[in-house]
Amino acid sequence: MIKVFGHKSPDTDSTGSPIIWAWYLTEVKGTPAKPALLGEPNTEAAFVLKRWGLQKPEIIADVAAGEDVVIVDTNNPAELPASINEANVIQIIDHHLLAGGLKTRGPIDITVRPLACTATIMYDLMGADATRMPEPIKCAMLSCILSDTLEFRSPTTTAHDREVAEMLARQLGISIPDYAAELFAAKSDVSAFSDAELLRMDSKEYSVAGKELRVSVLETTSPKVILDRKASLMKSMETVAKEDDADQVLLFVIDILKEEATLIVPNDLVKRMAEASFGATVTGDTVVLPGVMSRKKQIIPALKL
Repeated sequence: MIKVFGHKSPDTDSTGSPIIWAWYLTEVKGTPAKPALLGEPNTEAAFVLKRWGLQKPEIIADVAAGEDVVIVDTNNPAELPASINEANVIQIIDHHLLAGGLKTRGPIDITVRPLACTATIMYDLMGADATRMPEPIKCAMLSCILSDTLEFRSPTTTAHDREVAEMLARQLGISIPDYAAELFAAKSDVSAFSDAELLRMDSKEYSVAGKELRVSVLETTSPKVILDRKASLMKSMETVAKEDDADQVLLFVIDILKEEATLIVPNDLVKRMAEASFGATVTGDTVVLPGVMSRKKQIIPALKL
């Protein structure tokens, strides 16, 4: 049985895409596969599972030596199980930069394309067999695309992502604006999470100018709810950085509706990084970055000291 999984701290794409591809491998290709998660899904992904009656995949901590696995929505070993290089990776489907460090037992099927969403790539890879997707799988695919593109607001959005999403919505009889509003409301409901959980909820590890960073993004239609917790979040940044062997946690609060990011600035390191990276003038403990919506396209490539 092949295990299909995405990155740690699973968002909607890393929750939905394993479900989509495990369905395809099992039902179309005749190769038994099951989806898995590397942690609890975030609030939006949990909403999608409940909304469309999809079973939550098994949460796994690691993989066994020699186990057949398919990796989706990442190729970064830092975001994968500790023993990933002991497993038998047979396929990677992703839309991020190549991180390096993965070891395979032989040649594999790897697809990395500059699209906004892994699920869009899966639609293309299925070809004519995409018409065989049952409604819940189509709903998962539509959810992934709308989430990753922020309803086409993100600069990562391509015409093809939009085309596939609009086609799926027509087939399903779903209003994209109405359903996206449901998704973003679920994404924005973070009241039940601790500061540490918020900082790790949608975060990735990067090295910049010799500094080990945990770069966290919270996409919301209610940024005030998060920014009202600024003081406690700044204290928790120190704790999370120590626990995760990082030099600094960076937290970008993305306002989906205003299409801007607010970076919390707890110390001089973050202040210098904000000014060097974004040409910003920092005068307090936050700085607004107009038009910044994407960690992959606008934040990570810009970070410097």
